[in-house]
Amino acid sequence: MTDIRDRDHEPAGDDDRRTLEAQAALLSGRDFWSTREGGGIRSLVLVDGPHGVRRQAGTADNLGFNQSLPSTCFPPGAGIASSWDPALVREVGEALGREARALDVDVLLGPAINIKRSPLGGRTFEYFSEDPRLTGALAVEYVRGVQSTGVGTSVKHFAVNSQETERMRVSAEVDDRTLREIYLPAFERVVKEAAPTSVMSAYNAINGVFSSENRWLLTGLLRDEWGFDGLVVSDWGAIKDRVDALAAGLDLEMPGTGDEGTEAILQAVRDGRLDRSVVETSVERLRGLAERTAPTTGPAGFDADAHHALARRSAAASVVLLRNERETLPLRADQHIAVIGELAVQPQYQGGGSSHVNPTRVDVPLDELRRALGDERVTFAAGYAKGATEAATDAMLDEARGAAASVDVAVVFVGLYEEDQSEGFDREHLDLPAAHTALIEAVAEVAARTVVVLSNGGVVTLEPWHDRVEAIVEGWALGQAVGSALADVLTGSTNPSGRLAETIPLALTDTPSYLNFPGEQQIVRHGEGVFVGYRYYTSAQRAVRYPFGHGLSYTTFGVESFEVETTGHDTAVARVTVRNTGAVAGAEVVQLYVAPAPSDVRRPVRELGAFAKVSLEPGEAVTVTLELERRAFAHWDVRGSRWRVDPGTYRVELGRSATDIIDVRELPLVGDVDRPAPLSLVSTVKEWFSHPIVGPALMQGMMANGTPEQQAAAEANGNALKMVESMPMGQFARFPGVEIPDDALEQLIALSVASAQAEPAV
Repeated sequence: MTDIRDRDHEPAGDDDRRTLEAQAALLSGRDFWSTREGGGIRSLVLVDGPHGVRRQAGTADNLGFNQSLPSTCFPPGAGIASSWDPALVREVGEALGREARALDVDVLLGPAINIKRSPLGGRTFEYFSEDPRLTGALAVEYVRGVQSTGVGTSVKHFAVNSQETERMRVSAEVDDRTLREIYLPAFERVVKEAAPTSVMSAYNAINGVFSSENRWLLTGLLRDEWGFDGLVVSDWGAIKDRVDALAAGLDLEMPGTGDEGTEAILQAVRDGRLDRSVVETSVERLRGLAERTAPTTGPAGFDADAHHALARRSAAASVVLLRNERETLPLRADQHIAVIGELAVQPQYQGGGSSHVNPTRVDVPLDELRRALGDERVTFAAGYAKGATEAATDAMLDEARGAAASVDVAVVFVGLYEEDQSEGFDREHLDLPAAHTALIEAVAEVAARTVVVLSNGGVVTLEPWHDRVEAIVEGWALGQAVGSALADVLTGSTNPSGRLAETIPLALTDTPSYLNFPGEQQIVRHGEGVFVGYRYYTSAQRAVRYPFGHGLSYTTFGVESFEVETTGHDTAVARVTVRNTGAVAGAEVVQLYVAPAPSDVRRPVRELGAFAKVSLEPGEAVTVTLELERRAFAHWDVRGSRWRVDPGTYRVELGRSATDIIDVRELPLVGDVDRPAPLSLVSTVKEWFSHPIVGPALMQGMMANGTPEQQAAAEANGNALKMVESMPMGQFARFPGVEIPDDALEQLIALSVASAQAEPAV
């Protein structure tokens, strides 16, 4: 047994013991939001994010949910991801960093980049997308933006934290390929391209091992494979065993647990279960974080007006125009408008839980529409009220009908309340509140034209009322500028340019995770594998209400040329000229999808390969160049534990969404030309006959020298052979009538070994 006194074969004195105690103490928080100081390391303040700075003054409450200091509430992830605009996300990140610095915050806990596996996920309002490439591109710029101000980030929740049900105990059972292709790529990209100061481990387990104690995840993958050199911090209260977590690579426990964690670490060192160097390494990572985030100037405020203007611009860019029949939108100044719905005066602009921001102000949609169109042209009816009696609701419906029947356009505000979408629980259905659906149907019966404006952190069903209204505006959760941003889009002062970052299904039962979400008995099986979101709907040819990538505009765009060329064995570049063919300025999102070459693994029919957002004046054209790097074509090869690009012809598809493909180019790639694997007696009959060297030799030998039965077996290299193609050759060779001699098998095995060692032809 090793004792700390045995270190370097010298007795450890009291100073040495106190040093170890002081170091161990640094690895557990001082309180809810801050770390301890000592050993030349200052105390750090870490607070939520992701879409605003949740800084509590004085001593935080024990759950950290009390009122926080005012800060700008930018659009949460569900909103700003629909902008498909990494540059805009970087601007928001920079503003968040400035506010964090002004509020004496060292690390902002964000971005939240878990994949939206199910639209029922309780924190989908915080997360970006169902697609890892879009998620990763946005997250990289978020981190770059925040960290450009000297404030740190904490990329979360690492990993596979796609539900809230049993989140502290559930084990996400996910195969290796699905982990690598869906749930890990966004984290990998941020780590490699943006160098975040910290990564936050998730509450859940992955394949039976909790994320906070998962050495493969925190050390083998994150540090050794991806090269992360920052600090790993626990999600608040996630650690089950402090010593196991530290040994696995988790440096900082948050929040503080008094001396409990410190004592556990010290005892483990005394018992020889934990090497002292592990403690010292984590302390140095904490020191590095403190140095990277140290303020270089004195305290400064932030420009609340400028940040609100940015919140307005980013929210407007995130609005998705789903439907616009008869050119109902934009609203015109010569029309009379009825604004209907309680959410028009009490807007819903963020979700509940630890990311709840105390905004510097909130723009009210009704007020902003009156300001834009004139008080005399806008009337209001509540239509519903949260918690209202049945009689009161009926009266409000009657008032709404009267208002809608007397105007040119009725604009109905509906959505989800904060208690419907929050950290801590998942939703049970996709429905709007019953009073909201009743209001839409009542208004649509009498209005000349009906516009529905949605405010919801997660996907809601648009059934059964979708076809009864002329226009639908998906407003998601838009942050504190919700009112002015929606008014900008509704009146046309901002041309909508948002695109869906997640699919809107026709029914919950259509979703790929329907039978497996949220699991049972503390286990959730990701049975859909890599077929998450649009990857499933397109591959299964399952109809949806609106596909990933969909979004309308008040102008039109045309494509004048589209070309793709290889730049290596497994990379390519695409160029496309896009022109604004309409009468108003607007922004288009160029979406490139990759359809795979033939493969021995099942792959989605298409996956997002690259994208870009471009703004164009009427008549203006621009040529967009998009790089398709190796990973755009690759899949995770489980047997080889590597990324593999299959040789063959791929299709590069130019799309307006995941289902609206407007042009296609074929692209032959050399890919990974592998040496054929050595054969053995446990290799299957199919593997032997399909081997490029051994297969023909085996066929030739059986035809030339074999018995009539062997020749018949060789000739049966078709349907009959399929019956035994999964049989190990050692068994097949002993079959009566086949009986391939042992020496012949040995010679063929030697031939396969030799071919495996030869250099592959390119």
